[in-house]
This record gives sequence, C-alpha cells and structure tokens, in this order.
Amino acid sequence: MTASRAQIEVALSRRSAVDPFIVMDVMEHAARIEAAGGQVIHLEVGQPAAPAPTVARQAAATALAAGQVGYTAALGIPALRARIARHYEEIHGISVDPERIVVTHGSSGGFVLAFLALFEPGDRVAIAAPGYPPYRHVLHALGCEPVLIETRAEDRHALTPERLLEAHRQAPLKGVLVASPANPTGTMMDRPALTALHACARDLGLAFISDEIYHGLDYAFPAVSAAEIGDDVTVINSFSKYFCMTGWRVGWMVVPPGVSRTMERLQQNLSISVPTLSQIAADAAFDGRAEMDLVKASYVENRRILTQGLPKVGLGRFLPADGAFYLYADVSDFTADSHDFARRMLDAVHVAATPGVDFDPFHGRTFLRISYAGATAQMAEAVERIGAFLKRG
Repeated sequence: MTASRAQIEVALSRRSAVDPFIVMDVMEHAARIEAAGGQVIHLEVGQPAAPAPTVARQAAATALAAGQVGYTAALGIPALRARIARHYEEIHGISVDPERIVVTHGSSGGFVLAFLALFEPGDRVAIAAPGYPPYRHVLHALGCEPVLIETRAEDRHALTPERLLEAHRQAPLKGVLVASPANPTGTMMDRPALTALHACARDLGLAFISDEIYHGLDYAFPAVSAAEIGDDVTVINSFSKYFCMTGWRVGWMVVPPGVSRTMERLQQNLSISVPTLSQIAADAAFDGRAEMDLVKASYVENRRILTQGLPKVGLGRFLPADGAFYLYADVSDFTADSHDFARRMLDAVHVAATPGVDFDPFHGRTFLRISYAGATAQMAEAVERIGAFLKRG
C-alpha cells in the first residue's frame, strides 16, 4: 500500500537545520497586516526605498529590448570587472587588477564562494556579535563552526586583536570575518583598528574576510576598505545598498592574487554565471553616483529625525550610527524579550522593526534594530507611533 503524502518523512541533514532569518518572518507578519488593510511603516528590512539608478535601469531595458540574454563568463562580464577595479582607484586610491574581481549573486553569493574556497568542514571562523545572522547560518550549513565573539561598547562593537587572539587560544581559528559599517550596529572601524585586526589575523595565519556592503553609506568618517591594507584579504561588496539594487542580486568580490580560478570553478558549477541584465545594469550604475548621493542625503535626514525624535518619546539609547542605515536601540527599559516587543509593536501601532535576537545571542533580547532606509516622509510618523506604543506599556 502506498503511503499517503502526510505519512512520508524525509530525512534532512543536520547542516540544513539553520535558524530562520527573523527579519524575513517580521516582513511576512507585516504583509499579513497590510493584506488586511493596515498601513505598516517598514523599519525592519535593510532595503532602500529608492530604485536603482536611472542609468542602470535604462541600460538593462536597452539590453532586454535588443534580444537574447545569455550566459556570461563565470567571473562576470569583463567590462564590469574592469569598472569595479577602477572604482577602487577612484574611491580608495589603490590599484586592483581586474583579474582579482569576481562578480557574484549579491554579497550572499560571495559569502558562499568565500567560505567554500577558504574553509574546510569543521573549521572555526570568528565573527562579531552583534552581527549579520546569515554569516553564522551559512557557515553552519557548510559544516563550519561560527565562533561568536562578544563585542564591547568601548571598542565600538568591533572585533579587536585581543579578543581574536583570546578566541584563537581557546581553540585554533581558521578565519575571521569583519564588517564596517556593520549590521545591525551601524558602527565602523577606523583605519588603525582595521589595520591592527588584519595584522593579528595575518600573524595567526587566518583568512581575513571583509564585508563592505555598506560602503558609500558612511557618515562619521570615510569607510576604509580592507583592500587598502593588504592583498591577502577577501573583500565582499554588493550593489544592493548604496546603489539601491537589492532585487537585482549582483555583487562582487576582491580576492587575493591567484584565487580567481578557484572562485571561477566554484561559480561555474554552482550557478554558471550572474544574471546578465543585472551585470549590465551594475556596470551602468557607477555613472549614477550623483543620483545615489541624493539618496544617501535622505538617509542622513532619516537618521537625524530618528536620533533626535526617539529620545523625546522614551527610546534614547542606541549605538553610534556611524554608517549603513540602522539604529541598534537598547529597549531594556521596556522588555527582556525583544522578539515579543517587536511583535507587539507591529500589532499595536503597525511599525515593523527587527528584534535583536536575530543578531546577538548574548544581549539581543534587549535590543531592537531600526532601519532608516525607507522614505523620509514616514520617519516622523514612525517616531509618533513608537512613542504611542511605549506609553501603552
């Protein structure tokens, strides 16, 4: 007798048992409220409200109208790789060989390629807490061990050589991943801090990966690329944030000399190539920086509205918002369960934010991440709604 569908059990791998990316669950909850007629202010997701640069959209439309859209080389369209390399000379004042550029499926695809290329199953990789959840989830899925290192306010919530060395002494590490500007904290590492951490990693023989997806969105001081500090680093970036191209799913890596062929073989087998239209649009996007700088100016205004307005309604403690478009707010005066707090706030006043437990298993239950990537017109309304929720208790 054939078993019914309800009786069939599929054996799943242990490595597939990753935690959910909670922000996506918040988005689904918000979507249900909107489907029922509610008007939600979205502060939960790091997605710009603005579209991709006009020149990027026009380039993609022209290419689509021209006819067939086929595969590209696995490492990316040569013109795009060359344009990305030129970007490092223009912005960071360094010369990068286009052969070291790998075009990826967003930064997410870059992390998969980097982790596969640099680490074996069982390898320990250091990451900061608070930090972007998929770092540890993807490492787990690939059989590696994410080593969460608790950061401190006096270090601007960044990894330090001392904490890295301490973790390595407990059990040998194989790599370290840093992010500046960071998600969810919005904090940044200055050149001395990044240089010192890189030197420590080099002395310990660790692979050094730098997530620079929020470069271009810096307010306190100019963001420093790890590519400025050494050629032995793996830099991961994306067109998603500064260039407002989240759904286009195109990013890039700068890899150490001699590593490109490894990345090419992996990408050939995992995905063949990055979508052609996205690459064409990305190449053109560099000519839209003036438009994107206007978008950045809107984030500066959003940041001002929130950092000045939220303390007036009772939410006054958050980490320095050096860059990106996040406030990481301390809500310990109101709750010891940020997941429940975020759910209740969404239900009560229709403001969506992400609970800190998504980012930090140590102290995340008393923090909330607030994204100010949305429309400026909604920021003041968000402050009023949050204030009304806090008054309710």
